[in-house]
Amino acid sequence: MKRPFVFLTLAVSAVLAVSVRAADNLVLSRFSDYLDALRTQTGIPGLAAALVSSTDVTWEGWFGLADVDRNIHIQPTTSFALDGLTQTLVASLALRCDESGFISLNDRVSKYDPASPYAASTLRMVLTHTSMGAAGLTFSYNLGRLAPMAPAIQECTDTSFRASIAALLGRLGMADSVPGLDTATLAPGTDGFSAAQIQRYAGVAANLAVPYTVDSSRHAAASSYASRTLTPAGGMIATARDLEKFNFALMAGVVMRADTIAAAWTPPVVNGVSLPHGIGWFVQSYNGEPIVWQFGESGVSSSLMIVAPRRSTTLFLLANSAGLSQGLNLSAGDLNVSPFARVFLSLFVR
Repeated sequence: MKRPFVFLTLAVSAVLAVSVRAADNLVLSRFSDYLDALRTQTGIPGLAAALVSSTDVTWEGWFGLADVDRNIHIQPTTSFALDGLTQTLVASLALRCDESGFISLNDRVSKYDPASPYAASTLRMVLTHTSMGAAGLTFSYNLGRLAPMAPAIQECTDTSFRASIAALLGRLGMADSVPGLDTATLAPGTDGFSAAQIQRYAGVAANLAVPYTVDSSRHAAASSYASRTLTPAGGMIATARDLEKFNFALMAGVVMRADTIAAAWTPPVVNGVSLPHGIGWFVQSYNGEPIVWQFGESGVSSSLMIVAPRRSTTLFLLANSAGLSQGLNLSAGDLNVSPFARVFLSLFVR
């Protein structure tokens, strides 16, 4: 499976060694073609993609099927499980809380969750996936460590974690996002949700892409989502267009101040070496430029967000199988292992 990916990425670089500004339509058309080819090669039944600047949508693509058996195609209204990409929203809310002074990222986990096995860590260490050992600060990606962010955010907002995230979604206009599939089945009044709000969540959940497991022959078998409840590590449901709104608000300073996001996108440095993860996002360099990214993966869904800050360009990819990240070990912090990322970087960060 690796060989076609390499050839495809090289082909992109060779055929499209042109300025995006000089040939936007050509580049975007080829980008669309190569994404769909990669989708087919990885056996992803359905893929939603969006390429945006800090203020505008550059391009959108809807590929394949949300429901194979019923031949329902991916649409702008198709929602997907974000899995680990959920932590970007959680980190954004935590950073806003830190700005306001209601909590501090330098607080110990024990202040909010005394029974946590990570009680001695700080919230900052939790969000950067770092630990303090005998040799100093070390990185190890572990979504389970994010659990204490729920009580910390509750302390900041004086409401439940789920309601806190729902309020953030509302403030950003993300009307087609659901803070956990089980939210769509709540009784009115739970966590302060009105009947109309719960009905809207149910409508978004009804448009959720069917999840699939894909075997080595690229045969897709319908499955089910194991995670139905929102946690700091996953459970969020959203459309690509709602993620566009998140990006616009993030870049405009609506979510947090510019200096805060700059700090979040600056990874810890140990003995002169940058660790791979900032506060809520991975951070690495490509062709001398910073690249900020995050991914999500379950056995039946996957997601990817890539930001090229100097280019004011963000890519979102959402899939109803694990094909965007399965077997790539993205948790090690190197985006270059992803063929989808390599196509994006070779075209738009040159």
